[in-house]
Amino acid sequence: MSTSTFIQRVIHPEESPHDSAEIRPESVVHPATRLAGAEGHPYHPMLVTIPIGAWVSSLVFDVASRVSDDPATFGRGAIWLIWIGVAGAALAAVFGLLDFRTIPRETPARSIAVAHLGINAVAIATFVVDAIIRMNAWKAPYETPWWGIVFSTFALVCVAASGYLGSRLAYHFGVRVAGRAMQAEGFVHNDGPVKI
Repeated sequence: MSTSTFIQRVIHPEESPHDSAEIRPESVVHPATRLAGAEGHPYHPMLVTIPIGAWVSSLVFDVASRVSDDPATFGRGAIWLIWIGVAGAALAAVFGLLDFRTIPRETPARSIAVAHLGINAVAIATFVVDAIIRMNAWKAPYETPWWGIVFSTFALVCVAASGYLGSRLAYHFGVRVAGRAMQAEGFVHNDGPVKI
């Protein structure tokens, strides 16, 4: 089978009984604007690594402040990391909203996207409140208080739950995943299409 035949079978699955048709709306495949990233390369999933990394690191710093000889340094570092995570989350949210706009209303994907957005809002609000209270109540050279660790742990559980929903949007429903024709390019061998 030639490369063009293989790609045609992927683009037009009705000609092949083993392929399923592309049923995703065009809006969830292609970006609403170039600001959201090119087809198959949305910015939102890349940007969420900033807050996730910062917030996980802040929890590690919190624990380190309880067991190290220099609790103040780790405690202050944890607060900085929380704020870095909040700033990164705000940036990721802007691009997430651009992707959110592409999902048709009254669909299971839209319901999951609303839950994803809501849980993220709870996580961000929790981290903001946590950081503000820490800045006003925490006095160096003491370690991070246990309640700060509890706040961060709760917020990270929210982030994990939201991340699961975000992965369902991408991997189960294919929101902002490349269209079938672009995906087919990945399965063309130098000697011709891969036999399925």
